[in-house]
Amino acid sequence: MTTPVRIPFPVVDEVSRHCLQEEEPETVHIEVHLPGPVDQSRLRKAFTEALHRHPRILMREARGPWYRRRYEWELTTEPDVEVVTFAPAGPRALQDARTRALTQAPPLSMSPPIRLEVVDSVLFLTINHTALDGPACLRILATAAELYGGTDNSPAAPPTRPAAPAQQAPDVPTTWSPPARVAPGTPDPSPGNGMLVTELPLPHRPKGSPYTVNDQLMVTTALTIAHWNREHGVRPRPLRITMPVDDRPRDTTMPIGNGTRLVEVPFSPTELDHPDMSDLLRRTAERTRALKSLPRPQLGHGAALLTAPWAPVAARAALTRALRRTAAPWTSTTLLSNIGRIPYPLDFGEETGRAHAVWFSAPARMPRGLTVTTASTAGRLHLALRWSRALLSHGDGAHLRDLFEHYLHTTEVTP
Repeated sequence: MTTPVRIPFPVVDEVSRHCLQEEEPETVHIEVHLPGPVDQSRLRKAFTEALHRHPRILMREARGPWYRRRYEWELTTEPDVEVVTFAPAGPRALQDARTRALTQAPPLSMSPPIRLEVVDSVLFLTINHTALDGPACLRILATAAELYGGTDNSPAAPPTRPAAPAQQAPDVPTTWSPPARVAPGTPDPSPGNGMLVTELPLPHRPKGSPYTVNDQLMVTTALTIAHWNREHGVRPRPLRITMPVDDRPRDTTMPIGNGTRLVEVPFSPTELDHPDMSDLLRRTAERTRALKSLPRPQLGHGAALLTAPWAPVAARAALTRALRRTAAPWTSTTLLSNIGRIPYPLDFGEETGRAHAVWFSAPARMPRGLTVTTASTAGRLHLALRWSRALLSHGDGAHLRDLFEHYLHTTEVTP
C-alpha cells in the first residue's frame, strides 16, 4: 500500500487553520445560475472527473500528534465523500442553500473540502476557505462544464491595457493609525454571517479612461462605508480596504489552493467628503496599480515568521490567535474582492446552457464584519454583500446595497 503524499500547509492555510471559529465558519460561496435543467448523473460524473483532472483539490488534513510542528495536507486518490448533492425544489430552496453555504463548512478531515449542491438549475459551491479560494474552485467548475457539455470552456484572454510606467502612488494617506470600522447597525442575536445578492448594471466607463471597473468598485465601496458611518454618527477616520490580487493563470495549469495575495488601499476622510469623482478615480487607479506591482508575501512578512516550524502548531496557534486579537483595531475596514469578468463561458452544453449569473461571497468575520464581492457575467454586475450578524442585520444589508448602487452610478463620469 502506497503512503499518501503529504504537503505542509502554506502560510495562508495555516493562519486560517489557527483561527477557525465554529460560530463564523470560513466558507466561500459560489452560486451559478444556468438557464436549463441539470442531469444528475452526468453532472456527478463530470464533477468527479474534474476533481481528478486537478488532483491537488483531493486533499484532507492529515492527522498528527499534538507536538507536530506543521499541519499537513494528505492527498487522496478518490473523494472521501459524495461531493455532489441535489436538494428538493421549494419556495425557500435557494435561500436555504445560501444559508447552508454560510453556516456549514465542508470538514477539513474529509477529501475534498468542498461540496456542490444543486437546486433546480442553480449550482451552489461551498468551499472551506482554509484549503481553497473561489478562483481555484471556479477553475474546477469550468473543467466540469466542459466534461458535462462537451463545449470548450477555455478562459477568455484577459483585457489588454496599455502598460503604465512604474511609479509610486502620490499622496497615499498614512496608515499609522487604526482605520475606520464599519459602524454597527442593528445586530441579529444569532451568530454567523448574513448575505444579500443582487444584480446591477455594469458601470459605464469612457473609452480610454485611466481607471478600471475595479477602481470604480473600490471608490464605490469607500463612499458607501463613509456614508453609512456618517449616518451612524461615527467620527470620520481613514479607511483601508483590503483587495485580493490573483496573478495565477486561468488555464488548466492554474495552481489549486489559496493563491491570492492581499493589498490594502487607503482613503483619507477628506477624499471621500464631496469628492471630485474624476480626480478620486484617477488617484485610486494610481494607488491600486502601484500596490499590485509591489512584490509582497500573501499575508505580509509577519505571517511567514508565525508559520515557521519553530514550535509545535498548538503553541503557535495560541500565539497567532492572541496576536490577531491584539491587532484587531488595525484590521482593514472591509474587503472588496472583485473577481472581474468571469473568465470561463461556464457552458454546460445545449440543454443546460451557459451561466447567466455568478455570485461569490467571502467570509465576513469580525472585526471587519462586512465583505463586498463582485463578478460580472453576461454584461451584468453580480454583487454579494456578506456581513457578521454581530454587526449588521438583513435590513442593514439592504440599505448598504442601496447605497452601493447609488455610489456606483456616481462613478459614471464623462471627461
